[in-house]
Amino acid sequence: MSASSKAAAITAPGIARHKGKPPLVCLTAYTTPVAELVDAHCDIVLVGDSVGMVMHGLSSTLGVTLDMMIMHGKAVRRGVKRALMVVDMPFGTYEESPEQAFRNAARLMAETGCAAVKLEGGEEMAETIRFLCARGIPVMGHIGLTPQAVNSLGGYRVQGRGEGAEIVRRDAAAVAEAGAFSIVLEKVPDGLGRLITEEIPVPTIGIGASAACDGQVLVTDDMLGMFTAFRPKFVKRYAELGQAADEAIAAFAREVREGRFPAAEHVFADEIPTAPRGAAV
Repeated sequence: MSASSKAAAITAPGIARHKGKPPLVCLTAYTTPVAELVDAHCDIVLVGDSVGMVMHGLSSTLGVTLDMMIMHGKAVRRGVKRALMVVDMPFGTYEESPEQAFRNAARLMAETGCAAVKLEGGEEMAETIRFLCARGIPVMGHIGLTPQAVNSLGGYRVQGRGEGAEIVRRDAAAVAEAGAFSIVLEKVPDGLGRLITEEIPVPTIGIGASAACDGQVLVTDDMLGMFTAFRPKFVKRYAELGQAADEAIAAFAREVREGRFPAAEHVFADEIPTAPRGAAV
């Protein structure tokens, strides 16, 4: 599956059938301009609840609301033409019951036009995933490090080491069996990511997992060097746009203060009005 070809829009069933094929490419987007950029190259565009930290200055994803996800989802929808658009369900909008999850997922899809939702959790969310899938809502799973559970996990630690590996394996099997069309594996050891990818029938999308996963995802602002509050080990910086922007803003401020901007080429020439003939000066 290549986002560079002029094929029809990618669907959730299409992603599910991509197991074992050339790796899937996924990036996040929260605005229309960025959505247009990533849509040209990606198979999946994720409107992640990471928007709370990247764009709203929150310390975690826990403060993200459904209204925030809908607002950013609408913006991204205007820029996505081909990739599969997936929107995160924020904390507190699906854990209570399958019925609560359905109401909020249905609203997300209806108001944003997204093609699927993503929710965090393993065995404990299998019933909810099955409930949603049976009612026409494609679900992307998310196991391993689940940022919405940061408080119960004790921080953003690697998951699945030692005896924890079996827990993550059970989570993967349960989420896949419940009907998820793909599963994000976050911050798990390489060997575990490889093993789970071999064991489950749906594509795995790695982030800090394994190169053996069926696809990879990063937060766009991380890989472009725009989000600089911290840098996870699994992030590769493909550009340093944050530094470039800082230098550009500093140059603008300096030229304004020195009176060098705007220059003649940046203003509009105008004739000086002359007094009417015969008028007093």
